[in-house]
Amino acid sequence: MEKQIYLLLTDTGTIFTRMIKLYTKKSYNHASLSFDLFLNDVYSFGRKNIKNPFIGGFVKEDMENDLFRYANCAIYCCTISEEQWNRVKAYILQIEQQKYRYKYNFIGLFGVMLNRHIQRENAFFCSQFVATALKESIIADFHKPLSLVTPHDLSRIASFDLIFKGKLADYKNYQVKEKEKKTFTSSFSNMTAI
Repeated sequence: MEKQIYLLLTDTGTIFTRMIKLYTKKSYNHASLSFDLFLNDVYSFGRKNIKNPFIGGFVKEDMENDLFRYANCAIYCCTISEEQWNRVKAYILQIEQQKYRYKYNFIGLFGVMLNRHIQRENAFFCSQFVATALKESIIADFHKPLSLVTPHDLSRIASFDLIFKGKLADYKNYQVKEKEKKTFTSSFSNMTAI
């Protein structure tokens, strides 16, 4: 049975994000993974406290909070096998259950700037975490060290299709339309089967 996984790239417009953007010159500088179209369960490495970017680690992100509410985003979808789905869920669940052991990899961000592989135990920045989860689950492979993978690199994975680009707040309208489309298609399929 096939399942979907979602890659969420965002630009929250915070000072920290704008500093990263000055260097990367890319539209999106934060990456997260979700297991559902509605972004109810979104995981990444980022701020543990909305007001302080320097206290970071593994986070289950809330798309309704002030940090994301007005963010620009790009959402990608990838169809994966049930085995891959189970692997990525187990990988993230393992980290979530031991999140106190994990920290944000600030030093790794400097490694990206200098194009130097810096591997730290139990430390990730957002795109490094997403890349690791995808690689561990045999969903994607990378031609560079995972400590150098950026959100832009993630957007270029061939198996992920762009499904939405715009304000995260506008994504709810997209979700409603997708749900209505699936309901209509399902209803139509049931009618033709009679």
